[in-house]
Amino acid sequence: MRVNRILLSSSLIVVALVLQVSVLARLHLPGAVPDLLLLVVLGLALVYGHVGGALVGFAAGLLADLAPPADHAAGRYALVLCVIGYLAGLFKPESGQVKTAAGPMLVVVAAAVGSTLLYAGVGALVGDTAARHVGLSGLLFTAALYDLLLAPFVVPGVMALARRAENDPLAETGSGTSGDIASGWLSGGTGLRIGGQRNGLRVKAARARSARAGRIKGVKRL
Repeated sequence: MRVNRILLSSSLIVVALVLQVSVLARLHLPGAVPDLLLLVVLGLALVYGHVGGALVGFAAGLLADLAPPADHAAGRYALVLCVIGYLAGLFKPESGQVKTAAGPMLVVVAAAVGSTLLYAGVGALVGDTAARHVGLSGLLFTAALYDLLLAPFVVPGVMALARRAENDPLAETGSGTSGDIASGWLSGGTGLRIGGQRNGLRVKAARARSARAGRIKGVKRL
């Protein structure tokens, strides 16, 4: 991973974890807790692909395992987010831009359900049966609901930041124009690129100036 990816991913993971522990965990909502860290991993995986998603997921999960007030075995959530990040990265758009919100929303629901099941499954292997007492079906429903409601405010922004970092002029592939629209999530699936529109306007303006200069020269010669 390049330096810009590492810096951006680290910053987003730390901010998400702090908000997760200090705000979301204290809301005392019924069932599961909205998983902001999972949504950040999903947003980065949809831009970086399966390898980058797995690495980001492992780092985010390991940090969550070690940060207080974690009460489970270290590496448990790291394994979960590593697998989820890898699978989510497989759905990275080939064009690099999501045109509709349906795909990412399905990824969020599947990740919320899959991470809950995988976390409970790993817990069962190590003797943690807390999910049985809480009710696994209730956890699955509330996890999918909370993450789905929170996703439109998190995932598009994370994807926008990741794409902007990928198109940094100092990066290896930064010679192209940057895409200002992160996804079609909130733009109605238009797929328009503001950067392309700006370039088109600049070309038209340059042609207009050239034509005007040609007309002025022709008048002077007469």
